[in-house]
Amino acid sequence: METDGTHDSPGTRANPVPRPAGPPPMPSSAPFAAPAGSGPAGPGPVESGPRVPPPAPGHAPGTGPTLREWLHVPRVGGAPGTWAYGHVARAPQEPERTPVRQLVSGALISLLAGLLLWSLLWNGYLGGFWLWPLYMFTFDSWRGTMASVVAAYVYYALVVVVLLVVFGRLGRWAELARRVRGYRPGGAPAPPAPAPLAPEHDPAEWPELRAAGQGELAARLAAEVRDGRMNDVDYARIRRAWHSVRADPSRLTAFTEAVRGRGAAACVHPSGKRDLPVRAARHDLYGRQVRLGTVLDGERNPYPRRGTGVALDPALLGTSLLAVGPPGAGKTRALVRPVVESLALQALAGQAAVIAVCAAGTQLGPDDAYDVVVRIGDPASVYDLDLYGGTTDPDEAAAVLAEGLVGDLADTDGRRATTALAQLLGPFRAAHGRLPAVPELRELLDGELAALAALRDSLDTDGHHAMRRELDARARQSGAPGDPGRALADRVALLDRPAFAGFFDTTGRTRPFSLRALEHPLRVRIDLPERGHAEASRLLARLVLAQFTANAAVRSDRSLFACLVLDDATRTLTAETLRGVQRLRSVNAGAVLTLRTLDDVPEALHTALLGAVGCRMAFSGITTWDGKRFAEAWGTEWVETRDVTQRTVFADQPLTRAIHSFRKLVTGKAVTTDAVTVRKVERERWSASDLAHTVPAEHAVLSLRTVGGEHAPPLLVDLRN
Repeated sequence: METDGTHDSPGTRANPVPRPAGPPPMPSSAPFAAPAGSGPAGPGPVESGPRVPPPAPGHAPGTGPTLREWLHVPRVGGAPGTWAYGHVARAPQEPERTPVRQLVSGALISLLAGLLLWSLLWNGYLGGFWLWPLYMFTFDSWRGTMASVVAAYVYYALVVVVLLVVFGRLGRWAELARRVRGYRPGGAPAPPAPAPLAPEHDPAEWPELRAAGQGELAARLAAEVRDGRMNDVDYARIRRAWHSVRADPSRLTAFTEAVRGRGAAACVHPSGKRDLPVRAARHDLYGRQVRLGTVLDGERNPYPRRGTGVALDPALLGTSLLAVGPPGAGKTRALVRPVVESLALQALAGQAAVIAVCAAGTQLGPDDAYDVVVRIGDPASVYDLDLYGGTTDPDEAAAVLAEGLVGDLADTDGRRATTALAQLLGPFRAAHGRLPAVPELRELLDGELAALAALRDSLDTDGHHAMRRELDARARQSGAPGDPGRALADRVALLDRPAFAGFFDTTGRTRPFSLRALEHPLRVRIDLPERGHAEASRLLARLVLAQFTANAAVRSDRSLFACLVLDDATRTLTAETLRGVQRLRSVNAGAVLTLRTLDDVPEALHTALLGAVGCRMAFSGITTWDGKRFAEAWGTEWVETRDVTQRTVFADQPLTRAIHSFRKLVTGKAVTTDAVTVRKVERERWSASDLAHTVPAEHAVLSLRTVGGEHAPPLLVDLRN
């Protein structure tokens, strides 16, 4: 995987806002979910504990923009995906651009004309009228003295300046100079310095609290901002907590006590962390944006977007994003890590929950940047993965597990697979009060007589006659034509390996992570053993995706934005999971999926995949076959074309023929006239060939759509900036 140099960035520059060192981390025995009392909406104003002064800043002041300066930078909204921090809107249409060759020729002609006029004036060929002002404004007594000489040369200098101004404007010297220095006519000017804000409009003075009559709290927080004890995460977190107070006034007392007692450290995340150990991208937590790059200043992009920053936020990620590019194109470095990092910061602010799934060793930040790190196959892993997604209902568990196990098999009926699993999970839970672990489930799917007999005896002893009938039905169907039992057993066998011993436990001996915890602001990373167990890794990724789409839709509290990031979605997408991905936008959730090529998904799902996501990203180096699919998804547009036809000019007059002959002798070309035809035609926004061959390295073509329906056309983005 690609690696990236890291640096601190509070969302404004590479240098950090002074960040306080957070309180000590929770003990290792603390649960990964939010503690009781924090509420499902994340770290709200319900914090209690000793009132201690906020810790000192963890970075020396003056190393970057202060939080107050960061808050004062204007944020101008634009088209979807525009980096709003300090954005200056461009003109909607590109101004007329005079060719540089024409500017140079005009400047030379005006310069020569000015020199000629000055020569004629200086040598007296035009008379002495231009000296009359000199004679009128000088004294007769100065004649023959040094004063008259000085006055004369001053006057000559004024005349030269007037000639330079007049002929400079005629020859457009200033425009030529700006063009030579690289100035783009019509480009965004430098943003003016922000004017001082009144306290009722200054975000650093917490005007929302003052307007609600909480002047004391606003003054305390404003002092934290001025003294450098608050960072951007603190600001976003407390602002979020205040919004929760406005939604539920019963939290006001707890919020007031927390702010009075801890200041900038109030309403802290359950982990106790107030920032990430390191940042590798530019973030603006005020607008919940992360910057990916800059729209290339070229004809392929709309003029208003050229040179502007490109950023992602929950409004865009809520429609889900698909990125396709070959290995080494920069998907992990330029997209996955910035998005995961942004969502992790928002989780610390109580605004989001993120689940990142990647191969072991992928550079998605240090372990300290996450609340839960599940290392499948690593005996040192603190957390396990719940195979059933946290549910105790056998039918629900069977549906999700069947999708993960055999959802990618075209010759296996998903409904029959769900039924087969339910016929085993239900009786097992009725007999043992829990769902089976992997070895137990494998024995039942393999039809081992001892395991089935023991389960029948338990059901008979406890009087579960309905479940006994379910188990008998499974035994009768086993081995019948079209029975999915064998395929299920083969897939479960991939997880019943010595490397996974101790994982997927259901007896309570481990600390399993469940995707039922999406109601809490968690930062989770799941490392898959791609190197030695590629098939099992694909199966687990598919299972996590199925669990995520199922659990995100049934959350009782959807105020947190939940996002699943799959660093490699090869062979994880099925027809059912794509339908689940489509439904995420209505439940404040989204998914980020990356692929090396669309061929990693069954061909029958290509159209459904591109239609299920609202944001599509094609990296440099994709094939023309992949480019064709993107070109079809992006459609066509009406463009204005100019057809120029050259026709040879035949002269009738002898003098004209002589001039044309001389011109042809000098230039080697016949005299022609141009006939220009302007028309509108419908063309592909990006053709398959353009996507495959004209996108530079470390660039990508990105189209965006928000949950509200706003969209941006495909943009060629420079991911290096």
